[in-house]
Amino acid sequence: MLRIIRHPGSGTSHPRGAVLAMGNFDGLHQGHAALIGEARDHARAAGKPAAVLTFEPHPRSVFMPEGEPYRLTPFRVKEREIERLGIDLLFVQHFDLDFAKKSAESFVEEVMLGAVGLSHIVVGHDCTFGNRRRGTPELLRAAGAAHGFGVTIVDPVCDPDAAVYSSTHIRELLKSGKPREAAAQLGRFWEIDGRVMVGDRRGRTIGFPTANLGLGEYLRPAFGVYAVRVMGDGADDPLAGRTIDGVANIGLRPTVGTPEPRLEAHLFDTDIDLYGRHLRVSLVEFIRPEKKFAGLDALKAQIAEDAAKARMILAATPPTQAALAR
Repeated sequence: MLRIIRHPGSGTSHPRGAVLAMGNFDGLHQGHAALIGEARDHARAAGKPAAVLTFEPHPRSVFMPEGEPYRLTPFRVKEREIERLGIDLLFVQHFDLDFAKKSAESFVEEVMLGAVGLSHIVVGHDCTFGNRRRGTPELLRAAGAAHGFGVTIVDPVCDPDAAVYSSTHIRELLKSGKPREAAAQLGRFWEIDGRVMVGDRRGRTIGFPTANLGLGEYLRPAFGVYAVRVMGDGADDPLAGRTIDGVANIGLRPTVGTPEPRLEAHLFDTDIDLYGRHLRVSLVEFIRPEKKFAGLDALKAQIAEDAAKARMILAATPPTQAALAR
């Protein structure tokens, strides 16, 4: 079971000597999984704990607080995926402007050695850390030689078409309405998760009740209608472990108007009170962009058409992760 150590320090009580994978790991895509898997396998062979060090909040939100929403993977999802990869310890380093001033050398001595107590570190070829990003793989190698810890630098990991797995590329795919292509990079369908909020209940009046989720810090994918798969989460899972097919709109609902973008998911053949419950909504395929309709009757007819199309798409889409991009 994954153990989470928040704000690690020299006095933190946890097993020392871990093999550590370090990074932001936003998206936890297949390249990240390969890097974390390298640390896990090295740890198992050495009889050491397998660990990950990541940063919260995302450094970009600290340096660019007014920037557009950016995150692919909030901490809840990151935690779940890291546990799935067989990691023992997850170190969560709070990131703020004061921490950003820490030199690369101090980062090695105070965080990696003092707080974590690593025996070996695994990072990507393009890893940078510390003030002015002076921490590089070369600096790590020198520090490892000086302090007695091992260093593994992982080369770029490529997909079957020889393209490097990249969070930036995944963001571009999602913003272009290409969730299947993004899924092939991620190794799973991209999800928006959160607690269902109270909406205006208009969907119920036209025969298509919806569960509404705010987008928060999530990246804004292409606005429009998607075929989706929905799961519950946590101890109060309202779907009791089932995955339900559905159709969802993401955006500003131009026919009725919404001040902030939201996700509205209609779950097929399901009538459950979902208010306040935690849902995970996976985007499977983009159906069409948002558009404004003349009235609710026209909107209702279009939703019926969208729902029928989503049913066909999902019926032809295998549920397993291995087959998700086919």
